[in-house]
Amino acid sequence: MEEQQNTVTTYEKIGGEATVARLCDRFYELMDVTPQFKELREMHPADLKSSRDKLYMFLSGWFGGPDLFVEQFGHPRLRARHMPFAIGVQERDQWVACMVLAMEDVGIEENIRKILIGNFFNTADFMRNREG
Repeated sequence: MEEQQNTVTTYEKIGGEATVARLCDRFYELMDVTPQFKELREMHPADLKSSRDKLYMFLSGWFGGPDLFVEQFGHPRLRARHMPFAIGVQERDQWVACMVLAMEDVGIEENIRKILIGNFFNTADFMRNREG
């Protein structure tokens, strides 16, 4: 008989719902007020609530918690959903840099941040739809 493994998800490791919510809040706060994220901010609507809520729902499932985004919107189809926006190296790098700062600010442990940075970079790079 196989022994069932109790795998602790990233969602649980970082503190669950409360931390994911704080991470999303901080991410959009930083994007909104930090001059180095100007181009990234300009790609978003004036009111960031919907963007924040969608990121929260997505990250909840992506981190191994409740799959809120899929429950409400279906498969994320990230690339297709981001196709209307011109995303190049600058936008990718701004998104990742903003997320790195947000993770630091909400206190996600360094060893977890290092893994997440790689995952976020790969995902953000996959969103690129233009050169440069």
